[in-house]
Amino acid sequence: MKIITWNVNSIRTRLERVLGVLERHQPDLLCLQETKVVDEDFPHEALREVGYRADVHGQKTYNGVALLSREPLDDVVNGFAGNPAPEQARVISCTYQGVRFINAYVVNGKDIGTPHYELKLKWLDALATWIDRLHSADQPLVLLGDFNIIPEDRDCWDAEYWQDRILNSKPEKRALQTLMDWGLNDLYRKHNQEDGKYSWWDYRAGRFPRGHGLRIDLALGTAPALQMCNSSEIDRDERKKGKWEAKPSDHAPVIVTLEP
Repeated sequence: MKIITWNVNSIRTRLERVLGVLERHQPDLLCLQETKVVDEDFPHEALREVGYRADVHGQKTYNGVALLSREPLDDVVNGFAGNPAPEQARVISCTYQGVRFINAYVVNGKDIGTPHYELKLKWLDALATWIDRLHSADQPLVLLGDFNIIPEDRDCWDAEYWQDRILNSKPEKRALQTLMDWGLNDLYRKHNQEDGKYSWWDYRAGRFPRGHGLRIDLALGTAPALQMCNSSEIDRDERKKGKWEAKPSDHAPVIVTLEP
């Protein structure tokens, strides 16, 4: 099965591009972040017309996550117990073909030392605690989404520039490592070891054409999921303007295929 995670940066603004990704890749499950729309205004009809249904967890203007699939999903859950910011729609989870998927939009943090940064660390700690209490690393599970954390130096365009900045501070990286130590593995890195492969480029300062990006959109899987993963890639072309009128998201889709 083909799974995509993508921070779409507004489903309504980029609906045409979402439909294009669905047509081009034909995923079994498309996990979206930053849908930025309340549930009742989600474009269900447009998706039904191309054979997809949506489970959504949204809010007005900010955040929002969704699961788009061709078949009904099992055990869909919005949010997670212990969330220090339950009013923010950032997590939706489901089971599909025997695999548990957790679609997450991690708190950005804005800047080190701010209340937003402290919330990010608390939020990540609460997420890790919830995963540990309700899930097992011996079962197939994939945690995927926009993590707003740079995993390694090779995942940013300039490690010296990004040292100790937001998205790359030591506490953030420790929080990510806590999840990895629990039993998660970077599915993208199973098949790709090159430097300079990114999933996000700032709109400003010509970052995309200059190749100044970050890999902050991840798919992390337990050992059983890692064994099932037979390919992974980043659809960098989706970050280009292309034939669509809509401006691209600043994120590119990350694609993994699993064979249960």
